[in-house]
Amino acid sequence: MNTSHKILIADDEPNIVISLEYLLKREGYQVLVARDGQEALDTIAREHPDLVLLDVMMPHKTGFEVCQAVRTTPGIEATPILMLTARGRETDVAKGMALGANAYMTKPFSTRELVLKVAEMLGAAG
Repeated sequence: MNTSHKILIADDEPNIVISLEYLLKREGYQVLVARDGQEALDTIAREHPDLVLLDVMMPHKTGFEVCQAVRTTPGIEATPILMLTARGRETDVAKGMALGANAYMTKPFSTRELVLKVAEMLGAAG
């Protein structure tokens, strides 16, 4: 069980949040949820999650703005970020990676694919 790992889901689509939260808890992770960019940033600063699943399109601050803010904030700048973006938005992917995202997945993604990616990223983070 991966109970030591804390994962933040930052997404404003309730159905995505619910399914990801269920999936990750089932894998044994501690799950935090933020429903907009500002809340995501506040939660990262306060909770220091081991991984952030960050949606690009969110109210208050976009995933890009959150990613950029994390990378320029001492103490949280190394937080691993997995960007979630709608399929077919290659420019989003390039921009996200340029701003310091560690990886990305396009929606819709398979749950198995996501679980494997999360495990791989947390394994790489040690």
